[in-house]
Amino acid sequence: MTAWQWVEQLVGISSVSRHESAIADFVQQQLSRADLLEVTRVGDNVIARTTTGSARRLAVVGHLDTVPGAQAMVATDDRVTGLGATDMKGSLAVMLDSALDDAPRGCDVTYVFYAREEIGRSESGLLEIEAANASLLRADAAIVAEPTSVRAELGCQGNLRVTVTLHGVRAHAARPFEGVNAAHRGAELISRVAAYEPRRVDIDGVTFTEQLQVVRVNSGVANNVIPDACEIVINHRFAPDRQGDEAVAWLSGYLAEAMTDADGWVVDDCAPAAAPNRDNAFISHIVDLTGVAPAAKVGWTDVATFTQWGIPAVNVGAGDPLLAHQTGEYVTREDVDRFAEILRQVLA
Repeated sequence: MTAWQWVEQLVGISSVSRHESAIADFVQQQLSRADLLEVTRVGDNVIARTTTGSARRLAVVGHLDTVPGAQAMVATDDRVTGLGATDMKGSLAVMLDSALDDAPRGCDVTYVFYAREEIGRSESGLLEIEAANASLLRADAAIVAEPTSVRAELGCQGNLRVTVTLHGVRAHAARPFEGVNAAHRGAELISRVAAYEPRRVDIDGVTFTEQLQVVRVNSGVANNVIPDACEIVINHRFAPDRQGDEAVAWLSGYLAEAMTDADGWVVDDCAPAAAPNRDNAFISHIVDLTGVAPAAKVGWTDVATFTQWGIPAVNVGAGDPLLAHQTGEYVTREDVDRFAEILRQVLA
């Protein structure tokens, strides 16, 4: 089979976060057919390694999970549409095809198919693998095959998620003057977030644009009761010139005027940012192979995880990143073939 033929197979297997067993079984079964691969299963993560004794090792990394959804798969000669087609089963297909290819390589390769990337970083399958056997992830460099339209996207922004709890005083809805409506207080905080002007930071010739968004609101216990609490979940994407604690401090200050001392907040998740590392020889080589100017990765990816481990990493993969998580996401044959060719050149 070709990389393009694997796309339809993978998109046809449901793999919403925390439900990756079926696709992990499929990937493991296919990889186990290759005599030259050492295949290891850790939970719903599958790691396949060549062991030729080369002095260099490249990790090629992709997550098996998708966000929730109910998109029927539609396949044509040049496009596959369906849940996860863009993010990131087009790239997974290339990884699977590459792993099964017995062509000579100039380095050893570790293919990592991992679970639970689309939810909190603390649940990431990469961290599960590291805890079980960190040596499985050792490499000199890494390609994180997130959708980039086969363009090198450098570094990544940090990902901070907090839950703010605003307090009020419960009362009958017919007598609101006896209480304080926490949901109405929430409107002030939401307006504060909506008014945020994105901060832009230039690092190593690429521009990171920070984001601040309300992603969830919960308030009220009954239709005739003034709510005495309002929970608001806020997501902040911060540029690599800030550490996580600096991003937390900035957000605390930004929201302060819409909060009181009685209110509270909890940091639910804080994943670090990663600098572009454009001067690294491996990353420069990937940029050259793509043939287009690199961009900053405005989302969060496990480039940050590999950077923390001292492994230079770059985002490059099949699929338009603007389609990720959207209804009707798709991947094209052109993108899959281009990514397959770049990966072939890197390994050769």
